Amino acid sequence: MSFRDVPDDFRSGFACFVGRPNAGKSTLTNALIGQKVAITSSRPQTTRHAIRGILHRPDAQLVVIDTPGLHKPRTLLGSRLNDVVRETWAEVDVIGFCVPADVPVGRGDEFIVNELRSVAGRTPVLGIVTKTDIARPEQVAERLTELTKLMEFAEIVPCSAVDGFQVGLLADLLVARLPEGPPLYPDGDLTDEPEETLVAELIREAALEGVRDELPHSIAVVIEEMVPREDKPELLDVRAIVYVERSSQKGIVIGKGGERLRQVGTDSRQQIEKLLGTRVYLDLHVKIAKDWQRDPRQLRKLGF
Repeated sequence: MSFRDVPDDFRSGFACFVGRPNAGKSTLTNALIGQKVAITSSRPQTTRHAIRGILHRPDAQLVVIDTPGLHKPRTLLGSRLNDVVRETWAEVDVIGFCVPADVPVGRGDEFIVNELRSVAGRTPVLGIVTKTDIARPEQVAERLTELTKLMEFAEIVPCSAVDGFQVGLLADLLVARLPEGPPLYPDGDLTDEPEETLVAELIREAALEGVRDELPHSIAVVIEEMVPREDKPELLDVRAIVYVERSSQKGIVIGKGGERLRQVGTDSRQQIEKLLGTRVYLDLHVKIAKDWQRDPRQLRKLGF
């Protein structure tokens, strides 16, 4: 859409999803955008950056920001992720507070809502019950009732990113609260994240599957190199380092005879090729960055 084509009542702006870890924020972001821009996992605290996804409509451009789960931090990384959430919701036009339909509202939700009250006076907050596809109708009803008791939301809506239930309605409710204005991004852009960041996230997503409970938070991925091969420009060489905190974790990620790391490479390469639309040679290595979640210097090196 060129700026000349924009109708007078065109709306554009930013919305963010907040909630405790594993509330379905990333899956909902992808469903709204219609394509994968944020990695997902059954592991809590998967999201580590404020990922922007861009929804283009004839009447609006909605930039959806998927934030890390707000939680009680146990490491410096956790504190920095919480800072990302608070900085994000202070700058958006509308906030979606997410609670999963299959889990009762708890103290973590109450903690977030208490913080949201400080911005609710100037920024509308929608209550969103996610994951209705895996909950019984009475559970959904319980979550809706619990939300009404937490605070006065601008709207409360149940939805499912998996089967699409009321995702379109949620988009309408978010768009209705955006200011009028021209598009913020060119037509066709689905995210403003650098390709290296998206590739690193896809590798981390593959590495998260099937690992032990203590491992997910210890995994970080850095792209060392991403260049077309000189003699085969249609082939992209990607060299990436998977960082863990201890030698025992390194063995788990690599697996017996390197089997687990090969599977991570296969799974992530397929996703990377789909994202970039080109063939990829992925060179993966595992290194130890001792206790990196608590080390400011190493956090900076790993991009936090």
